[in-house]
Amino acid sequence: MAEDDLPNAEIPDLSAQPQPLNAARLGPLEEPVDKIGLCEHRIGYVFTDKQLLRSALTHASGAEHRLASNERLEFLGDAILGAEVCEMLFRKYTDSSEGDLTRIKSVVVSRHTCAKISGLLGVDEFLIMGKGMSSAPSIPRSLLADVFEALIAAIYLDGGHAEVREFIRRYVGPEIQLAVSGQIGDNYKSMLQQSAQKKSGMTPVYLLIDEKGPDHSKCFKVHARLGQQDFLAAWGRNKKEAEQRAACNALAQINGEPPPFTSD
Repeated sequence: MAEDDLPNAEIPDLSAQPQPLNAARLGPLEEPVDKIGLCEHRIGYVFTDKQLLRSALTHASGAEHRLASNERLEFLGDAILGAEVCEMLFRKYTDSSEGDLTRIKSVVVSRHTCAKISGLLGVDEFLIMGKGMSSAPSIPRSLLADVFEALIAAIYLDGGHAEVREFIRRYVGPEIQLAVSGQIGDNYKSMLQQSAQKKSGMTPVYLLIDEKGPDHSKCFKVHARLGQQDFLAAWGRNKKEAEQRAACNALAQINGEPPPFTSD
């Protein structure tokens, strides 16, 4: 796998206000400013069509009708994000196999990653929701993931391919670096344990169900179990790697996503 850095993919300080993508159209932030203007400064992009941003921020519970929510934008944004990340990986990591590229992509475009970026940008402050949702103690991570994908679509429709590509490279590029270096994958077991204990008070266990290959080069097949539920198994070059991959599969299944690692 090539080790040189992705263009413009240095990990940004998301606690600081980013420089706007279309800076020529974004003047200095003045007070008082409405939430739309503040959100534009937060994400670093100013919209020509403000309604696109409002739509991206509108949850179904806060919309007059379903088609006025961000669900259609989320649908488009998911496809744009996936295609852009695939192209970034294809062009950058020319010596990586299809399986490696698929694994990295599945981590980078996961709902967990999208929710993480939304949280770091503080997008939750600007969401338009119904009273039942807005009074909840915390915003569901699935909702944060949806909003990030909707923002991608809104920027694409407002500014075109160049603007949305730069937006994705700025905020998703660092996540590619983390996935390639294994810094995200190394946390799968910890993430699964935290999620399981929070939701059910149970601790996951990992079961070795198969192994193959000569003694000096064995592969191991492991699946995660939570209570009475077994999740899709995964192979690894050692038991530690197999457990991490099994935990990743379990997290994906819990979140309603396709497991990234095969059990074949």
